[in-house]
Amino acid sequence: MIEALRQLWRSVGFRLAFYYGLLVAITMLVSLAIVYMQTVGVLHQRMLRQVAGSVKQLVARHEADGIDAVALDIAVALSDGRNADSEIYLLLDPGQRRIAGNLDERPALAPDAGGDAYRSVVRGRERLTAYVVARPLADGSLLVVGHDLQDQESIESLVRNASAAAGIVAVLLLVGGTFVFRQELERSVGAVRRTAARIAAGELQERVAPTGEGDEFARLEQDINAMLDRIQSLMDGVRHVSDTIAHNLRTPLTRVLMRLRDVERRLAVADTQRESVATAIGELEELAVVFEKLLQIAEVEAGARRRHFDAVALNTIADDVWELYEAVAEMQGIALLREPIEAAEARGDRDLIASAVANLVDNALKYAGAGAVVRIGTRTVEGRALISVQDTGPGIPAAQLERVGARFHRLHPAIPGHGLGLASVKAIVALHGGRLQLSDAQPGLCVSIDLPAIEH
Repeated sequence: MIEALRQLWRSVGFRLAFYYGLLVAITMLVSLAIVYMQTVGVLHQRMLRQVAGSVKQLVARHEADGIDAVALDIAVALSDGRNADSEIYLLLDPGQRRIAGNLDERPALAPDAGGDAYRSVVRGRERLTAYVVARPLADGSLLVVGHDLQDQESIESLVRNASAAAGIVAVLLLVGGTFVFRQELERSVGAVRRTAARIAAGELQERVAPTGEGDEFARLEQDINAMLDRIQSLMDGVRHVSDTIAHNLRTPLTRVLMRLRDVERRLAVADTQRESVATAIGELEELAVVFEKLLQIAEVEAGARRRHFDAVALNTIADDVWELYEAVAEMQGIALLREPIEAAEARGDRDLIASAVANLVDNALKYAGAGAVVRIGTRTVEGRALISVQDTGPGIPAAQLERVGARFHRLHPAIPGHGLGLASVKAIVALHGGRLQLSDAQPGLCVSIDLPAIEH
């Protein structure tokens, strides 16, 4: 539940809608509070003045004309039709007998020696809450004057209902605003996100379709398209350089190799120049291999091969690589095993994945040494397709693991190589959206290619 709320809070649309709904709710509540304070406050002050004026008038009347005059004034006030439904009067003689008024009984806990308070009273057999003032008179009688609070309670109820309605409106704004904001953001940002996904898939010609609305998102789309145009221009320049190198360097290199081989064939076996020519041929062949690997890495990193992805059975690739290297491993005194053997299927380029696995097996055979055991395994774990190459050789020191895979980095310079094999593997795995994991096999090294599995 908490994680779901956190995920919801990460939504920009939800946060904007929440803040908007909260602002509207606060505005409504503040407005209602002002209305309440002004309206109820005015009514309350008017009620206090009215009750105080009536008490003062009746007390003066008693002092001048006696209790009968007070009773007469109360009867007139209750029958004049002005505020008769809200006025409260009660006149009690010294024996606490009712002389005049509209209360059925003396208010509970009414002060005997003066004072005012909010009391529960009974008027016309109906119990209600009222503000009453009790004043003892000179002859020992008691005068009670008050005003019921029905009007004030009605206004308070109205404010409470309005506050509840404001809360409901805020919730509706939150829910509806979340939907509207998320739809609007998805409409504006979704086009950018989908274009970015297609470009990441190798479709470098894709651009964000302009909305023409002239808002902030439209300007962002223009900036992104300008950036993509610049990136494509740079990529075209890189491809042009690569094509130029391929045309102007690889072809002459091949011709030089062919001529040197022709010269080598014409030289006598005992000729002293034959060894120099053979050495030159070997060096040029090594240069050609480096050249081909660099071009392959550049092509993979450019993402051009991603459009040819299809369902690939990793277990079949592992079987083919095992058969290819089994004889080589046997000649080197290494046991090449195919285990574990489990079905694993991912989406990708079969030739590239096979090339990556072959590179890993070649490295394992090269560095593990005679007497070692190399295992090629495939399995599927929690939605991930894994193909691993594990050996029982000397392994790699933990301090060197981070540098492994950098171009031209070699752990053992004495062993023939170019330092590009694992760099090529990393580029291929990254192209497929996977992870290359290196771990200590104790003894030896385990290298795993972790790809998203295809679920059936």
